[in-house]
Amino acid sequence: MPVPPPSERQLYLPLPGVASDKDAKARIAREDRVFVNRNLRMNAIEWVGFDMDYTLAIYRQQAMDSLSIALTLEGMIRKGYPSYLREIEYDTRFPIRGLLIDKRLGHVLKMDRHKVVTKGYHGTRRLPREELLELYHKKRIRPHTPRYHWIDTLFALSEVTAFAALVQALEARGEVLDYDKIFDDVRAAIDEAHRNGSVYARVTAELGAFVDKDAELARALHKLRSSGKKLFLLTNSPWDYTNRMLEYLLGDSMPEYPSWQNFFDIVICSAQKPAWFQDGRPFVERDGDVLRHIKSLDRGRVYEGGNLADFERLTGVVGSAVLYVGDHIYGDILRSKKESSWRTALIIQEMDAEARALELCAHPMTRLRELYEVRDKLEDELRFYQARFKDLGRASNGHAADAQAERVRVKRAIERVRSEMRRLDAEHGALVERVDTTFHPYWGSLLKEEHEMSMFGLQVNIYADIYTRRVSCLAGYSPAQFFRSPHDLMAHEL
Repeated sequence: MPVPPPSERQLYLPLPGVASDKDAKARIAREDRVFVNRNLRMNAIEWVGFDMDYTLAIYRQQAMDSLSIALTLEGMIRKGYPSYLREIEYDTRFPIRGLLIDKRLGHVLKMDRHKVVTKGYHGTRRLPREELLELYHKKRIRPHTPRYHWIDTLFALSEVTAFAALVQALEARGEVLDYDKIFDDVRAAIDEAHRNGSVYARVTAELGAFVDKDAELARALHKLRSSGKKLFLLTNSPWDYTNRMLEYLLGDSMPEYPSWQNFFDIVICSAQKPAWFQDGRPFVERDGDVLRHIKSLDRGRVYEGGNLADFERLTGVVGSAVLYVGDHIYGDILRSKKESSWRTALIIQEMDAEARALELCAHPMTRLRELYEVRDKLEDELRFYQARFKDLGRASNGHAADAQAERVRVKRAIERVRSEMRRLDAEHGALVERVDTTFHPYWGSLLKEEHEMSMFGLQVNIYADIYTRRVSCLAGYSPAQFFRSPHDLMAHEL
């Protein structure tokens, strides 16, 4: 085919590095995107299920943690702990998900994807790197043994805050501590506050103070329903609390839906996940205070208990046609992934903070990647000069003087390269600290640890097909969207 003359040639747009206003407007803001680990064709999804707490209901974390900690400390004082604990200081910003509690030593730890401990605190005292190396790098750490407790839910963050504050306060008074017992007592006190209804009562009395009402939630659910998909609710919360919460979030939100229940084809409360995905219990229907066994799952009814096998049998749904949306990496996502072929969407409400930090750290993170590349080149250069220096030491006597002069020049080159590597390491350390504190003042990024995934990030990567910060982010995409995962490169492909 003949090539047209220059005057008739067309420039194909957009030109590299030149973005139009239309392109910018079409792009969904990073904090509102759905992120993809595994290809997901939404047109193949027939049923979409939702957890409630921290999924449909987005809690105000600081308010929830402050309430839980206050109730926890009161419960521990009733058990015999000193009354001055009512006055101890704590920082609700301290914990993130993906931390590991060492109940033997009272430490709070963060691991990378290889289960290597990278950061740690005792109380709110940062543990020096040398101490972490001595304690956790000489033997393989076993996170799933009784010595350790894994923190993977937003609900559990108050446990970490209370535990760290107690360790700090009690040790400052010279107390000899049994860290294992203190942590178990913290968990027991929080569980008791939920069992006796203290938490539910406070939250439902002031829903606006504890729940961030999302004006776009109803539209997102309506968009899925309008495309022909069926929706179901699957929550561990009891019916009374579920009813009050969803009435607040969805009641009177759209004229097409007289009640929040009209958004869902099936409503299941008190599910007891993760057991629900394994053996579970039989389904029962709630009618007021009466519970009765059922033979079908019908729209407009409220069910409790149940199990995965009966749900699929009664609905006739094929597992891969179900997308389940939840926040609990173990109870919602991992167990559903391991026990079924359901597709999974993880709600990570921290993604708005992660997205903001990524934007703020764009330049230092680019510089960090440059430093890795420069250091690789310097290491190659150092190996070359070291091998050259060794070869010159074996030079024959006839060229000894020349070889000696060359050895001096090579030795200077080695010293120059090592000096440059030390300078790069210092710059790298300062940049890592800057990036970490931008993401989080104590722990850095939720999903990363330097250039590695964090342990929590690895679990998100393995078990969540897609993830986003809120259910309403789904409204930014077509119900038939093909969510494509990025190319997964191995080290040798880079």
